[in-house]
Amino acid sequence: MNTVNTKSALLSLTILCFGIFAQAQNNSLGKNDPGAKKVLDGLSARLKSYKAVKSGFTLKVQDQKGAVMGSKSGTIYLKGSKYHINIPGGQDIYCDGKDTWTYDKSSNEVTITKSDLSTQTLSPDKFFTNFYDKDFLYKLNGESKVGGKTVQEVELTPTDKTKSFFKAFLYIDKTTHTLVSVKWLDKGGNSYTLTINRLNGNAPLTDADLAYNKAKHPGAEEVDLRN
Repeated sequence: MNTVNTKSALLSLTILCFGIFAQAQNNSLGKNDPGAKKVLDGLSARLKSYKAVKSGFTLKVQDQKGAVMGSKSGTIYLKGSKYHINIPGGQDIYCDGKDTWTYDKSSNEVTITKSDLSTQTLSPDKFFTNFYDKDFLYKLNGESKVGGKTVQEVELTPTDKTKSFFKAFLYIDKTTHTLVSVKWLDKGGNSYTLTINRLNGNAPLTDADLAYNKAKHPGAEEVDLRN
């Protein structure tokens, strides 16, 4: 995976990973583990208590042999249906709930698209607001120690077999009911690990903090694909 493709893939995968654990509840299409549901209920309640979010994240991509193909760190800012994802030196995504601005620093170009309702399950706002979807079967795999924390592992299997991934794992702090990390396995044999850190659920964010500002990107070429 070359540098340019790594940037693009990591940004897309960040959004996808934030969407994966936004849907991990209430699947009536198969038999689910009540123990896993209890853990997910606790995580859901915690996420819904957040008013505005600022969180750091690191996304690592590995091939089937465990070799690291790419790694990027960034910050997500979220309030309601609006969000901003920043990868320093790389890209920024701004979404107001209707339209999305994707700014690429290397080309000084911003692409504007409509937020596609058909892919809304991948949007970060769902991570914090909609936890009752029917897209996964889930089970509790047990507990482990991570950095002194007791972490519970919930395994998710998508019911839609056309998805590009076939398995995901949520790692949830047993005491605080907060998300520690997510691991996703795709059909090509690669794995993606998204680690959450420095999460502030009451960040002092304004709408201006989450909006694309032309003045902050002088000379940027706009590619408007909304029509």
